[in-house]
Amino acid sequence: MDFGLQGKVALVAGGSMGLGKAVATELAREGAKISICALDDPNLPKAKEDIEKETGGEVLAVPADLTNIDDARGFVRASAEHYGTIDILVNNAGGPPSVPLLEIGDDLWHFGFKLNLMSTIAMTTEVVPIMKEKKWGRIINMTSISVKQPIDGLILSNTIRSGVIGFAKTLSTELAPYNVTVNSVCPGYTLTDRVRNLSKVVAERENTSPEEIIKRWESTIPMGRLGTPEEFAALVTFLASNRSGYITGAAIQIDGGWYKGVM
Repeated sequence: MDFGLQGKVALVAGGSMGLGKAVATELAREGAKISICALDDPNLPKAKEDIEKETGGEVLAVPADLTNIDDARGFVRASAEHYGTIDILVNNAGGPPSVPLLEIGDDLWHFGFKLNLMSTIAMTTEVVPIMKEKKWGRIINMTSISVKQPIDGLILSNTIRSGVIGFAKTLSTELAPYNVTVNSVCPGYTLTDRVRNLSKVVAERENTSPEEIIKRWESTIPMGRLGTPEEFAALVTFLASNRSGYITGAAIQIDGGWYKGVM
């Protein structure tokens, strides 16, 4: 299937590792020109090198702290200046830590708010004028299954990511006349470093092993396993493509059947 991504310019925030890197790699494999951002650490240049080596594509790497609104905006501006346009924006910033309510101070609430909601708003606000003028664009928000079924121990993520869904749903109506789609993807338990680290946090709290925690999670998933970053990236790539032009305002779970709701 031709996704029509050859030569498109795709921005993937948080693209130096985990799901973000998997998405950037898959988009590059389909022929898109890629811009990734992440904290200024060794993972960022390594991700650029890995993606270029694996796909033969072009990758721009921009150091950015997405809790800093100026950095978030600067990522989009630097990408637009480098490539001359923007076709696809994948909003992704990882997730806030797993902390019980009474251990969360104002600073941590503000950190989570800036990391997941304000970064999304800032980057989206920068790309919308470009996409409206082109009358084509794809905005995809990487959230979590927790927006549909809250996950115990993730009160920060459960709360703040739901704001991203409200923002995206509202914006999708506003941008539909311009052929710009806005969708969100909601991964369940996927085998990333973040999930491995979360299993360690839970294991320490419950005095057990991370392996036992992962087995417990797998036992609640009808498919009996955690997802892979590559499976997730395939969904995002479809939503970024020409083939998904009639899908907007959706929040699509990819969770092996873990979510039990009917909608």
